[in-house]
Amino acid sequence: MTTVVDLRSDTVTKPTPGMREAIATCEVGDDVMGDDPTVQQLETLTAEVLGKEAAIFMPSGSMTNQVAVRIHCKPGDEFLCEGGCHIYNYEQGAFAQLSGVVARTIEGDHGVLQPDQLHGTIRAENEHLVRTRLVCLENTHNRGGGRVQPFAHVAAICEWAHDGGLMTHLDGARLFNAVAATGIAADEWSEPFDTVSVCFSKGLGAPVGSALAGPAEMIKEARRHRKCFGGGMRQVGIIAAGALYAMQNHRERLTEDHANAQILADAVRATEGIQLLTAEVDTNIVFIEIDPSLGTAADLVTMLQNEGVLTLAITPTRVRAVTHLDVDTAAMRRAAEILSRVAESLASGTKPEVGGVVAY
Repeated sequence: MTTVVDLRSDTVTKPTPGMREAIATCEVGDDVMGDDPTVQQLETLTAEVLGKEAAIFMPSGSMTNQVAVRIHCKPGDEFLCEGGCHIYNYEQGAFAQLSGVVARTIEGDHGVLQPDQLHGTIRAENEHLVRTRLVCLENTHNRGGGRVQPFAHVAAICEWAHDGGLMTHLDGARLFNAVAATGIAADEWSEPFDTVSVCFSKGLGAPVGSALAGPAEMIKEARRHRKCFGGGMRQVGIIAAGALYAMQNHRERLTEDHANAQILADAVRATEGIQLLTAEVDTNIVFIEIDPSLGTAADLVTMLQNEGVLTLAITPTRVRAVTHLDVDTAAMRRAAEILSRVAESLASGTKPEVGGVVAY
């Protein structure tokens, strides 16, 4: 039986044998009381890697992002963000539901903002207006097709924000992919930001967990709000151990995922009727645009699934494929061959029996 090649997301990975061993043998305590040694080790390492004073472990990247918004803003404040970012699109507007904060979006080029796009966006101090308090960036940018934010843009935007009295937060769910793609260290990417969120369950392959890093006093405040959001956990070293193992062993290997993404990108370039969203694929996310004359993204997803390749239709014409540690080079070559063959079948008039599911 042919093994399924699951490219739906880099969150579908299973723990490696070494990670399972680390989870099984880790030392635990009660983290709400502050005495889980595995969590402490993970938080210390994360803060050190990101160049921040402290870090706090949380169940998800949505929680780390929302806690960051909450500690930087008060009810009635606004934050600035790119229109396609995760905080705005994929967290249920939690900043409004939970913290009484509004978002002001600015459309970038596949997730990338030019620094001058933000000029003039800080609202005047006026009792009729919301107060602009925060700028959020995402690196790498998911809806931008895994785009790496240009380092010079990041530095310029954060400098502009701080000069204007704003705070800065980085949604770095896939920050380590940006590190692997550019060779720029994580602490350099993080330095311009007051707080940084990183995810352990995406490219790094841990089962669960994210962390928020920043100044010690902010992280102390974040701990209070984590409790409010229901993120206080007890013997959580059991899952922190997987994240710790990932931080120690899986960051450097992300370059393999990027190389595998290029295999799929090359297949797209060589196949009529489909094309890449952007000319280049920066990291591990490949967005495939299908010509409507061939069918829909759901058609393509279904036919790929019938051939043992799992992807996601994220718009009527766009399919997302994401490489990760559970997909090796041989599997990617097989997936690339299947993609080309399926696209050619669609071009010849073949249609799937059922439609694919649009999902994130």
